Amino acid sequence: MYPLTRNRRLRTSESIRSLVRETIITPNDFLVPLFVVDGKGIREEIPSMPNYYRYSLDVLSLEVKELWGLGLKSVLLFVKVPEQLKDNKGKEALNPNGLMQRAIKTVKNAVPEMLVMTDVALDPYSKFGHDGIVKNGMILNDETCEVLADMSLSHAEAGANFVAPSDMMDGRILSIREALEDAGFIDTGIMSYSAKYASALYGPFRDALDSAPVDLQNIPKDKKTYQMDPANRDEAIREVEMDIDEGADIVMVKPGICYLDIVREIRNQVEVPVAVYQVSGEYAMIKAASEKGWLDHDAVMMEQMTAIKRAGAHIIASYFAKDVVKLIS
Repeated sequence: MYPLTRNRRLRTSESIRSLVRETIITPNDFLVPLFVVDGKGIREEIPSMPNYYRYSLDVLSLEVKELWGLGLKSVLLFVKVPEQLKDNKGKEALNPNGLMQRAIKTVKNAVPEMLVMTDVALDPYSKFGHDGIVKNGMILNDETCEVLADMSLSHAEAGANFVAPSDMMDGRILSIREALEDAGFIDTGIMSYSAKYASALYGPFRDALDSAPVDLQNIPKDKKTYQMDPANRDEAIREVEMDIDEGADIVMVKPGICYLDIVREIRNQVEVPVAVYQVSGEYAMIKAASEKGWLDHDAVMMEQMTAIKRAGAHIIASYFAKDVVKLIS
């Protein structure tokens, strides 16, 4: 007796496979992280992130024009702050002529239609490498939220479309939302890093910004008192629901591949867009393994992108965005 249904009929050629494919990757899926440094003419490769760079503002302008030409319409900005400007309260983050503020204006001047999102956290500005103010060996929550709200307002004033708080302080979304509303920035969005885990995959990113926690007595050596325990799932739902209640427009899960169960769980339960950050360690592992000849770079890259979108991501923040778009086009 032959089977009446043979699933393999829909796999017999690329033509039929592409016709029935459920998950399609396009340039519209991507948010491009960009690292910015002071100076001129700088396009500096990050050693632990091969083929990824820090840009001075003049080169950043050229880069965003290229991204726009490729169909990539959204960027997420990070800045590498000089050591002498770091303190414990993020004073430089509020400088209206600071690097982030100038980077926002640079992108908008280069490509006015480009959607600009900005990192909101103290770690690039902190002499301790933490996302909050440090006192007596603790990361202060409420005092940090006040600074984050002021930072977000400064970014909005510079022209940011969205602020993206990545700190994981309790209540910071409400503080930011109220500050933006009170100042009249009712259309400035918030993409919250709602389920950001205390992952071991952030190392290359911290190299890129020189923002790793410092190894000093009475200072936490990691971020486990505010970033989430990788063992927890239900907690992610609570974090997301609280952020939405406080005014988040988009919620994010970070990292990506190791947390796709969290992505699907959130997608099933909320009605706002869900972003996923494929982080620096995930990028670096693919680069390193492909350089060794242990895997096919492009095939694994596309498989991971498909997995992230299939899990439920509306938005993928990835260092591979440019490579993917060039490949699929």
